[in-house]
Amino acid sequence: QVQLVESGGRLVQAGGSLRLSCAASGRTFSSYAMGWFRQAPGKEREFVAAITWSGGNTIYADSVKGRFTISRDNAKNTVWLQMNSLKSEDTAVYYCAADPQYGSSWKNSAVYHYWGQGTQVTVSS
Repeated sequence: QVQLVESGGRLVQAGGSLRLSCAASGRTFSSYAMGWFRQAPGKEREFVAAITWSGGNTIYADSVKGRFTISRDNAKNTVWLQMNSLKSEDTAVYYCAADPQYGSSWKNSAVYHYWGQGTQVTVSS
């Protein structure tokens, strides 16, 4: 079992930066791939980024590639999402997720077993 708690969301101006954190409890955190998703009002939850258990490989949605960076520290049981050059369209509730089903697409939210409660990011233009 893994419990996930996101933090770091707030109101920020367009062009600014923000770093989200996802703190995990549970001894098996280091064995899980992790993902970040977001959901804007009236829209479906969408994939943002994912990282392998070791941190050696990452994938990103095209909409955030080059602006966002996912990273993790297994010793701290934490995964981060560094967001730069923020745009108004990045406004959403951001969720971290853990343990995607083996062999599945990490861009599919349905394959993740554990979710945090979300943190609100609002980008003002």
